[in-house]
Amino acid sequence: MTVFPQLEIPETLAAGPGPGNTDPRVLERFAKTGVADHMQADVLRGMKEAKQMLRDLWGTKNVYTFGVAGTGWSGLDCVHSLILPGDKVVTFANGTFSGIDDLTIRIKASSLEDLAADSVNPKPKNVVTVTVPHGQSVSGETVEKALAEHKPMWAFMAHWETGSGRVNDLKGFSDACVKHGVMGIVDAVSSLGVGDFSIDDYPGVVAWASCPQKGVLSLPLTYAPVSFTDKAIEVVKKRGCYTFVNHPILDARHWGIIDGKDVETPVYHQTHSCYAVAAFHEALRILLSYGRAAKAADYRYHEAALRQAVEAMGCEVTSDMPSLVVLNLPGKLAGREKELVQGARSQGFGIWPTLSEPVQVRIGILNQLSPEQITEIVSRFADAMLAMGAEVDKAAVLNQLKSYYAKAA
Repeated sequence: MTVFPQLEIPETLAAGPGPGNTDPRVLERFAKTGVADHMQADVLRGMKEAKQMLRDLWGTKNVYTFGVAGTGWSGLDCVHSLILPGDKVVTFANGTFSGIDDLTIRIKASSLEDLAADSVNPKPKNVVTVTVPHGQSVSGETVEKALAEHKPMWAFMAHWETGSGRVNDLKGFSDACVKHGVMGIVDAVSSLGVGDFSIDDYPGVVAWASCPQKGVLSLPLTYAPVSFTDKAIEVVKKRGCYTFVNHPILDARHWGIIDGKDVETPVYHQTHSCYAVAAFHEALRILLSYGRAAKAADYRYHEAALRQAVEAMGCEVTSDMPSLVVLNLPGKLAGREKELVQGARSQGFGIWPTLSEPVQVRIGILNQLSPEQITEIVSRFADAMLAMGAEVDKAAVLNQLKSYYAKAA
């Protein structure tokens, strides 16, 4: 029997699309939480307060707003559980993650015959995939045209697609869903906690899912926020769904949401981690104390600084997300994106390539909202490019960045 040495993981700078750098206050709540079972009074109080804070963060009166234990995919699985075999769905894919959402939906909507034909990549005729080229956003016009033509029961879109760094037209999506009587589902994994929006302003969307490790910044494994309108819940009551864990109604009962109302005594559904509850609760406190609008403005401000700096190094930015810069390397380094990323990561600088073609470099600023932090990201990226033989005047780039912040101040 082999007993391996104790695992030591060094501190790194998470400068990709997510997970982001968790706030030390969240880590402290996680580490200092006492051993408690999932029905202990303080744990339940934390869950009760967390669901109230989530409603404020989402900007909603939806009672069925809570956290799904796990990563962002756990929350997405919960909202995708609305879809049953045979349902007609139109999905919009413009990057890696909306593409995985599309695959999930095709699996959910498939018949046994569809799955037998290709169990890991089924292509049911009742699911229409509208593919928007990488580097482009899903427009309201694209959604309107597809819904008018196909008249589905459901429509799906990612709000912000981190695979390509593009912001999609949420209002256009919601408006088209309302116009054509379609129930919209939205992946808000990358936008919640970064953008300033209220989901109640988008009545065409009946289900929303996010994640804990990006804008919420509560570790990769705590709670994925979800929110369902009464209309979505009525559909589940009428038809059911093929899941027990991540069930929109059953899961909510453990958060004290029963029959569309908040109740004092929750009903056991699954074992929740007291450590996860404490971390999630603290992350939401920090977000709401900062202020949703203020945080959104700060992301835009610092993304502009990073964008100018990498463009000064000869890179072409193709994204429009305020928490992520997606870029093409200058001519001399074109085609060596993965090599550059690997070199940066070996130095504790966690940037990412895109996970599908074309290969680009992604640099994120999650929880990196100060001139000092952006300067470190720019400095490390310049070092990575110089190590690859790029002709970059690092001093000039840093002086330009300094001038940006001095002028803004």
